[in-house]
Amino acid sequence: MTIAASRWVMSAPGLPMVRETFDAGRVGADEVAVEVAGCGVCHTDLGYYYDGVRTNHALPLALGHEVSGRVAAAGEHAQGWIGKAVLVPAVLPCARCELCRRGLGTICRGQKMPGNDIQGGFASHLVVPARGLCEVDLLRLENAGLALADISVVADALTTPFQAVRRAGVRAGMLAVVIGVGGVGGYCVQVANASGAKVVAIDVDDAKLDALRPYGAALALNSRAQDQKALKGAIHDFAKQNGLPGTEWVIFECSGTAAGQSTAWGLLVHGATLGVVGFTMDRVELRLSNLMAYDARALGNWGCPPELYPAALDLVLEGKVQVKPFVEQRPLDTINDVFEAVHHRRIAKRVVLVPGT
Repeated sequence: MTIAASRWVMSAPGLPMVRETFDAGRVGADEVAVEVAGCGVCHTDLGYYYDGVRTNHALPLALGHEVSGRVAAAGEHAQGWIGKAVLVPAVLPCARCELCRRGLGTICRGQKMPGNDIQGGFASHLVVPARGLCEVDLLRLENAGLALADISVVADALTTPFQAVRRAGVRAGMLAVVIGVGGVGGYCVQVANASGAKVVAIDVDDAKLDALRPYGAALALNSRAQDQKALKGAIHDFAKQNGLPGTEWVIFECSGTAAGQSTAWGLLVHGATLGVVGFTMDRVELRLSNLMAYDARALGNWGCPPELYPAALDLVLEGKVQVKPFVEQRPLDTINDVFEAVHHRRIAKRVVLVPGT
């Protein structure tokens, strides 16, 4: 079977991406070809393109790992997927190794990440392993007022903080603090709120903070308006006023900046959990002994196990997490202009690039 397809590839950091053609019908026995409905532009993509973060796959490479679409072709062991609407997990563990068998797929050494280990989703079609695909119920999607392209961001921007919130044990009666509420952080606010926590949102952008107030941010603080001591004091006051403990805060660093990471570290309290979700190449100087002194813990969060995707998607389809107000569709052919605009913060929403528009 031949499927005429195209993708936008990066040949070197900073150089304009160019469109190349390929045959998406050439799939392995355990693979599928997904006709892409939409692919979200993530901070990680910008890291590869602008900051020189190395991809595991040699260049040229199509970036993009937030993919939704329909299965157009499948290998002999994956025929049951043909025609189904799916989310493609941003990280696909091998499902066979000893780590995977112990439920540690996020650190599987044979994992495949589109746009890093294999060709990515800034394309008309994407060839990926069939394992771990998340089926999308199109009737529920329509009833939720969403298009298939809209939920591409669930594949990372939502599922990564979903896993972080789950791992941190967020529940009713807890205080959660989210630092950096654009993109991933905005969904972290919503997921923590849906889990029953009172959520404090912190950012340097008042517009982003205002956007999250109707979606779970019980308190919004601009970290540029006050120093670290005042920031921590404001959160303590909020906790006291709402009958929440001054200990065991769960702090999610989602900004992917050195300043955000320093702020997160400065908010540690006794029994705190620090969830590191954002990524930066910048170095941060900190006193590691604070973890000991506060009997706190720090958790890194890489992707999300495919088995958690259905539960994360349910939050969207049930209206507990809102996607539509925070995404903006753009034609895939405008990818170079979009990357520049997102890099220079000229687009506030998460851009979803849509082929053929």
